[in-house]
Amino acid sequence: MASIRELNRKLFFDFRYKGQRCREYTAAEDTKTNRTKMEKILKKIEEDIDADNFEYRRYFPNSKLADKFDSPQVVSSKISMATQKAFAASAAPINTPAYSAFAEQWFGEFSVGWRRTYISTVRQILDSRLIPEFGDKAVSDIHREDILSFRSTLAKEPGRQQDSKLSPRRINAIILVLTQVLNEAADRYHFTTAGDRIKPLKLKKPHVMPFSIEEVNRIIETVRPDFKDYFIVRFLTGMRTGEVDGLKWKYVDFEKRLINVRETFTAGEEDYTKNDSSQRDIRMSQPVFEALKRQHVATGKVSKFAFCNRDGNPMDLHNFCKRVWYPLLAHLGLEKRNPYQMRHTAATLWLAAGEAPEWIARQLGHTNTEMLFTVYSRYVPNLTRQDGSAFDRLLLQSGVGANMDSDMTKLQAA
Repeated sequence: MASIRELNRKLFFDFRYKGQRCREYTAAEDTKTNRTKMEKILKKIEEDIDADNFEYRRYFPNSKLADKFDSPQVVSSKISMATQKAFAASAAPINTPAYSAFAEQWFGEFSVGWRRTYISTVRQILDSRLIPEFGDKAVSDIHREDILSFRSTLAKEPGRQQDSKLSPRRINAIILVLTQVLNEAADRYHFTTAGDRIKPLKLKKPHVMPFSIEEVNRIIETVRPDFKDYFIVRFLTGMRTGEVDGLKWKYVDFEKRLINVRETFTAGEEDYTKNDSSQRDIRMSQPVFEALKRQHVATGKVSKFAFCNRDGNPMDLHNFCKRVWYPLLAHLGLEKRNPYQMRHTAATLWLAAGEAPEWIARQLGHTNTEMLFTVYSRYVPNLTRQDGSAFDRLLLQSGVGANMDSDMTKLQAA
């Protein structure tokens, strides 16, 4: 059966004509586009062979087999000549820059629109991962199997934690930068990108471990006094670590009782929020209002940041975890978890209180309520006993079904 096959990453025709197997090799790279074009040509070849109208030299004028199969009159039709030219253009070698050179150009052009933390992340991925691996290769010579092989190598590398491997999230981030560069190069130099059919690795669902309201009270009552207000704000507003650490007094509106989330403090730098939807106004509950009032007395005149160290600078996350957070959990006998669980706690407490999901989503900076129903809502029954018993109470109070037993008794007696 006729087919398009590959040898050394180059495509060739494989078909039978007059009882002989014919292989005609090309310079076309094994890409989806080239395969589609060659399959159309092969279909035409088969149609001509079936109609006894096939002229070998029309399709392969430079083939050695053309001499063997030449008929007395070989006439190239306009259609076949156009087909040959179109295929020749697709099979012509593509002159493209090395990955390292184009990656630098891509980085310079696109990084102007990125957050500083993302610029740092991409720069690190390029310098430590991608340029050492692919730097000398032409962008058009990086194939799908090269990317898959590289990804499998990453999966075997050690992770941050002891006895762990590089996480799927980290691997996906590295491969994403690699394919973004290739996709842009493919658009500019007109070749088929190698990464268009590579799906990201599946990620584990985030491990959500919110605290109960009783545990929140224990933590706030136990933590050292200079951190009480910090914990109240984190537990009861759902702010991300970078958002609360980067909170400036100019964004605290006591008159309207709003916290205007406009900036973050991440990796030692002030920056824009995680995304546009993170720009939001959080309503202060009474405990949060009072906590920020007390905090303003403590730091309002010494720093532009609401929560700061002795030098007036934002708190250091690593230092906070090492000296305050994890020792406190251990002291209280609570299961170890990262500070981000304070944000998850706020979400579950709001849900437990019966707040509207749309309002909660806005407070958290989510674009919709999907996260609430897929991640947080399963914790609500544990907090409020809303596990169907509320519906039972409603039916009991309304009297629905109350007379069913007596009616049944009457029917049986009859």
